[in-house]
Amino acid sequence: MIRNDKELKATQKRIAYFQNLLLQLRVKAKSEEFPLISSGYRTEIEKMQDEVLEYLSRHSSEPMPTEMASIERSAQSVEVAETNSA
Repeated sequence: MIRNDKELKATQKRIAYFQNLLLQLRVKAKSEEFPLISSGYRTEIEKMQDEVLEYLSRHSSEPMPTEMASIERSAQSVEVAETNSA
């Protein structure tokens, strides 16, 4: 999960690196081996692209999804404590 702009830039560089590897593999790998060799890189690129889009789709003032989950758990704990003390 990308948490800030620094991590975004690092992820974008990593995506570009993997894409360049695929570009080279298209030429250097044997055609029958290419699907097997390229599938892991492609899966990783897709995963990173999803993370980039998720980060870019969230306004900077919105909390991270992990922060939201933590806030929700805290609120549930308070509700449970209030219910038990009543």
